[in-house]
Amino acid sequence: MTGDEFDEKFDNGEDVSDYLDCARARRPNLESRRVNVDFPAWMVHELDREASRIGVTRQSIIKMWIADRLAKITAS
Repeated sequence: MTGDEFDEKFDNGEDVSDYLDCARARRPNLESRRVNVDFPAWMVHELDREASRIGVTRQSIIKMWIADRLAKITAS
């Protein structure tokens, strides 16, 4: 199948999932990298309290807050 044929099927609303190799799919610029950060105990406590309040994990709230801050920095 050519790219144009694939595009036409997709544009027509046809299911093209059989033509995709999802096992090899990549999300550019979204690859994870592990980092270690040491926080004071009081900060971990507050992170956990806020994460519990909104129903997410500590790691999720840290990622959300950092992403929010970076979005503000890059928007200006």
